[in-house]
Amino acid sequence: MHDRRPDYASGMSTDAPSPSGSRGISREAQSSIFRAGISGARPRVPVDPARLAKAARRALSTEAYAYLAGGAGSERTQAANRRAFERWQVWPRPLRDVSVRDLSTTLLGRRLPSPLILAPLGVMELAHPEADLAVARAAASAGVPAVLSGQASFPMEESAAAAPGAPRMFQLYWSASDELNESLVRRAEACGCSAIVVTLDTHLLGWRTRDLDLGYLPFTRGLGIAQYTSDPVFQRLVDERARDSAPAEAPPVRLTPRTVAAGITIARKGRRLTGGGLRESLRSPLPRAAVETFLDVFSTPALTWERLARIRSWTSLPVILKGIVHPDDAERTVAEGYDGVWVSNHGGRQIDRSVPTLDVLPEVAARVSGRVPVIVDSGVRSGADVAVALALGADLVALGRPYAYGLAVAGEPGVAAVIRNVLAELDITLGLSGHTAVSELGPASLRRAD
Repeated sequence: MHDRRPDYASGMSTDAPSPSGSRGISREAQSSIFRAGISGARPRVPVDPARLAKAARRALSTEAYAYLAGGAGSERTQAANRRAFERWQVWPRPLRDVSVRDLSTTLLGRRLPSPLILAPLGVMELAHPEADLAVARAAASAGVPAVLSGQASFPMEESAAAAPGAPRMFQLYWSASDELNESLVRRAEACGCSAIVVTLDTHLLGWRTRDLDLGYLPFTRGLGIAQYTSDPVFQRLVDERARDSAPAEAPPVRLTPRTVAAGITIARKGRRLTGGGLRESLRSPLPRAAVETFLDVFSTPALTWERLARIRSWTSLPVILKGIVHPDDAERTVAEGYDGVWVSNHGGRQIDRSVPTLDVLPEVAARVSGRVPVIVDSGVRSGADVAVALALGADLVALGRPYAYGLAVAGEPGVAAVIRNVLAELDITLGLSGHTAVSELGPASLRRAD
């Protein structure tokens, strides 16, 4: 099915961390928790994924939790993502020396200490004021690459500065303005991103019933659009809109890149961003024009393979396509010269009754045949889930909602705790199943449960 040392990994960057054998991150994690438990302390961030979600729900507003936790339609895709994991069982092989274990792997020539990455999650200010900055620092402390969201709460340059030297990529939502797309990509390259991840499955906004019932979309409140308001091309578009819509008798408004970005920031701070508070905050032409411009350009249903090819003239960085769920599209991704396939249904947020990513992963991996890395997300909740995904053909596994929940519960330490717990369970699953390296995981490591 899948060569765990695929062709794309033949090169290695000299600035990558050196992998080393481990006697168990799981032992360290368990020891720290149990030692603290002697004095009656319990983890601030729940270890159990279900309890973690409940703790986040208590910490978040109704609107914030609905946005972060919700899915499309009746949320059957979310449920199907989880059921897909339930169909597989780890098949242990004891009486093997597993005293030293190695979680390291390679991505695009860079050695990583584990096969875990953080999926791009937008509007993290809903969970915590430090949002993307806290996520970047926590990821860096674990050596886990973070994919900076296109719908971030802080500009990419600030996230990069928060974790200098850390591995990072940038998620591009292909907007209706190619000039804006190019500007975002060039900024990502300039701030040290090692790849561009183009999200393909949000060219139309999914039918998200929780948000619809609340009448809540954070972007209309000026949240999660910091990559745009900090961009010179977007600022010019806002300037043009504000000038065109200003009443003739109104005094001229001097719009500059700095005041456009500042205007939306001022509109968000210290005001209740619903009802009358929202109307008051958006009365100024600056934030109102920024929100309206964003809603106009955010995505385009006209994106095709032919138009996507333009990205090659904007950057020399590797380009990974995210939102691939059909083997034919995976094969074309390789044929068109892109550098990675990211199997994702957007965590069940875009299409109700979509195919579960884990179900299509083996066929996608077989079509790709080790020519480019395969990443998978959607439904991943634990280290055991990561092990199953690796065994079915993934090279890396992306974690999403759980780290957002950790952020909501405890900020940066919450994200770090979630990463640690997932890696600790992966480590112990590896050892208890009779393996000493993630490269050993394959179809023979699993058994069908049904």
